[in-house]
Amino acid sequence: MTDQALTAEDALPGKPTAASRTTLSHIMTGSDTNLLGTVHGGVIMKLADDAAGAVAGRHSGGPAVTASMDEMVFLEPVRVGDLVHVKAQVNWTGRSSMEVGVRVLAERWNESTPATQVGTAYLVFAAVDEDGKPRPVPPVIPETEQDERRYQEAQIRRTHRLARRRAIRELRERKQGEWADAAPGDGAGTGTGTGTGTGTGAGARRQAG
Repeated sequence: MTDQALTAEDALPGKPTAASRTTLSHIMTGSDTNLLGTVHGGVIMKLADDAAGAVAGRHSGGPAVTASMDEMVFLEPVRVGDLVHVKAQVNWTGRSSMEVGVRVLAERWNESTPATQVGTAYLVFAAVDEDGKPRPVPPVIPETEQDERRYQEAQIRRTHRLARRRAIRELRERKQGEWADAAPGDGAGTGTGTGTGTGTGAGARRQAG
């Protein structure tokens, strides 16, 4: 789901980043583990999506749905007994979409040692009305230099997403044209196995968006 043309009348007053910033905390238990005995990555991804969804809903003032998880990086394993803190905030806003940056930290539940950053994620949400159609969102107002940097980085990620989508579409259209032009019986495969594997795996960022 992407931004659609919205009229100037839909413009809303901006909201500062802090207005919707959220932290979700959860203690990891045995039911959260994978076959290696550490916490399953899918559990962390769900926590990231939950926290980001709360932020998107608060900022937009209503329902918001996950459009994509642009990037998820696991920096350190999470163990049973870790108290996990998922910190999320709006990095960037379009007309009806928002990028939410997430930092995941973990500390032992019964120790006073500082928490360690164990993951980062960037998710894109679309605000929708009761009919499931895009609705306008307030512009986010960065409050600090760090917020401003995150806003600019989010714009770069959006540009890359759009460019990647366009390149893949053009490649598929070109390949489909080549297959259509191929004569029957010349050995040209007609399968359209064009799974694109667009996970970015862009390296461990020490500061989430």
